[in-house]
Amino acid sequence: MADSNMLEVRDLHAYYGKSHILHGVSLDVREGEIVSLLGRNGVGRSTTCKAIMGLVDPQGSVRFRGKELAGMRTDLISRAGIGYVPEDRQVFPSLTVRQNLELGLRKTGVFGRWTFDDVFRLFPNLNNRQNNAAGVLSGGEQQMLTICRTLMGDPDLILIDEPTEGLAPRLVEQVGVLLEEIANRGISILLVEQKLTIALKISKRLYVMGHGQIVFGGTPEELDADPAVRQEWLEV
Repeated sequence: MADSNMLEVRDLHAYYGKSHILHGVSLDVREGEIVSLLGRNGVGRSTTCKAIMGLVDPQGSVRFRGKELAGMRTDLISRAGIGYVPEDRQVFPSLTVRQNLELGLRKTGVFGRWTFDDVFRLFPNLNNRQNNAAGVLSGGEQQMLTICRTLMGDPDLILIDEPTEGLAPRLVEQVGVLLEEIANRGISILLVEQKLTIALKISKRLYVMGHGQIVFGGTPEELDADPAVRQEWLEV
């Protein structure tokens, strides 16, 4: 089974100053799999993504396709094939939608699995606004743009932090469809998500975090059948 693991995180610790945030996190993401990382705010889910990307100093092991990434620079981790969509929707507001997408390409004019047409087919809204400044888009459209810009870099794995935060239900559904489409193209996803319904619907496997540790790992069916875990670690 280990052979099919694209990402293997083992005994990951991370600190902000003297605050010990991650306490030995271990998780796997396999080829073409959507894996959700669930938990309440402040338990370390975003820090896990940042530690994998080298944005926070990781202690422990982060292996991607068998290669150790812990201690590498973020740009080299990205070049190894990991894309990252942070929760704060960092679009370039004065650039057009199309220019924002172009910035996602590793090399100008060189496309991988994703072209402008692919993105615009999935999101007619972005197509209609491709010449508009990204700053005038709605929050939901900016979220789509951020995910799509990451896709333009042709990653094999994407870490996506809270993509449905603050979105209207219709857009939440659209994000779900996009994530399934990404996985269908063989791209793995580690999804940090608050909304249990979308995570249960689209994930192959789920991890639940509490106090900087993994407190549950299993399938959506197993989590659904475990009210104690949901009650203690997920429900508000």
